[in-house]
Amino acid sequence: MTKEEFKRKFGIVGKSQEISELVDIVMQVAPTDITVLIYGESGVGKEVFARAIHSYSLRANNQLVSVNCGAIPEGLLESELFGHKKGSFTGAVEHRRGYFEIADGGTLFLDEIAETPLTTQVKLLRAIESKEFMKIGAETVSKVDVRLITATNKNLQHEVDAKRFREDLYFRLKAVTLTIPPLRKRKRDIEELTNYFLEAYAANNSIDKPVVTNEAMELLLEYNWPGNVRELKNTVESAIALSKTGVIDAPAFFHLLKIEENKSVNKNLPVFVNRSPEDVDRELFYRALFEIKKDLIEIKDLIVERKKEISSLTSSEIPEEILPLSQLEKESIQKALLYTKGNKREAAKLLKISERTLYRKINEYNI
Repeated sequence: MTKEEFKRKFGIVGKSQEISELVDIVMQVAPTDITVLIYGESGVGKEVFARAIHSYSLRANNQLVSVNCGAIPEGLLESELFGHKKGSFTGAVEHRRGYFEIADGGTLFLDEIAETPLTTQVKLLRAIESKEFMKIGAETVSKVDVRLITATNKNLQHEVDAKRFREDLYFRLKAVTLTIPPLRKRKRDIEELTNYFLEAYAANNSIDKPVVTNEAMELLLEYNWPGNVRELKNTVESAIALSKTGVIDAPAFFHLLKIEENKSVNKNLPVFVNRSPEDVDRELFYRALFEIKKDLIEIKDLIVERKKEISSLTSSEIPEEILPLSQLEKESIQKALLYTKGNKREAAKLLKISERTLYRKINEYNI
């Protein structure tokens, strides 16, 4: 199976170098039983890679059991993982199989592994190393054959240093480590992911594939995607559901995105680490956009302060030649649009602002 066939078969979307390298590792380790630890921010697609590893392994015909350790109350997690005997504690009205037993012969995927309590980590380590565990209330051990894949959005080494995670378990889990970069660090995957979500939504809902305009795609490429691939998927699907024409333009996406207006935008700027010239140029472009956004936020603050000063004066005290900055801004936008015959991209260039900011101002001033 080629790399592209593997990606298509198991739903891994992206043409960036980072995704290509991850697929190489997955194809190499999947046929083995080695433990895999997946790092990545929330929403990057850690479970997609876990499923690909299982589906390409010798255990593919058996079950993949996915467990979110952070979603299970601390007092119940041990019972959920290893099971319990009837009457072993209050509320144990029947025998219960745990996830390790359910996944016997297959793969167990433990997401948010950093949220596992220390007491449970001890039993988890034993289950991994000796392939045996003891149900709560049981007097004998149970044997199990499970391939373990774990995932976290936390730095486990930091958790070990803070005494919140066992060092021996950490070293046992990190036999092979996959680090999935956030979407903002692999912008070239955004267009392919968008098309993938468009096709999937159209197929699932029996409609023609919607069309995303060039301006809308540029907006998606510019956005920082704090929610990663999950946020992009939800945004695309929401835009399709709200579309009446089957053509999705920039304003349709703009209202669905989280535009953070704060002065600490610099903390989200890209970091240069062994980048190609193409990546460096792209990152310089995004830096410029961030700086423009920062300047616009400062201008907005000045406008707000100026409005407060003007409102404190009586109408007789305001000379006729003095106009509110908001009115001047509105008139500038109107003139730019008139000059460019409605071409928003050219208007944004004339005004030296981003298209996203121009769309926001158009909506704000009802132009």
